[in-house]
Amino acid sequence: MTSSPAELMRRNLLDVFNEPDSVRRATAAAETYAENVVWHEPDRKVHGRKDLERRAEELRAENPDWAFRTAGPAVELDDIGQLAFHYGPIGEPPVVSGMDIARTEGGVIIELYTIVTEIRQPS
Repeated sequence: MTSSPAELMRRNLLDVFNEPDSVRRATAAAETYAENVVWHEPDRKVHGRKDLERRAEELRAENPDWAFRTAGPAVELDDIGQLAFHYGPIGEPPVVSGMDIARTEGGVIIELYTIVTEIRQPS
């Protein structure tokens, strides 16, 4: 069964970037992204699924007690998916808010854009 763009957005945020176990994260990444996915972050561009997995691991290591939370439903139009998020310490107000937008093809994400809309000082 092919995943919809909205489902891919949920998996991107929750099954890949929130997953602490590297083996489960790699499995989710293989099911969510094309091998040659391109991820546009605010300060860099990541090429390829393996580099995206490494970058997800770096983000988890930088803030091990933080988690991503959805900030509304995932939406889609044709082959595009979008999901707003909050990111911050578990059980506390978010520090970062933003959204992910992805282009999909064949049931996987081929291009991902992360847009940060707000950064607050942690409590």
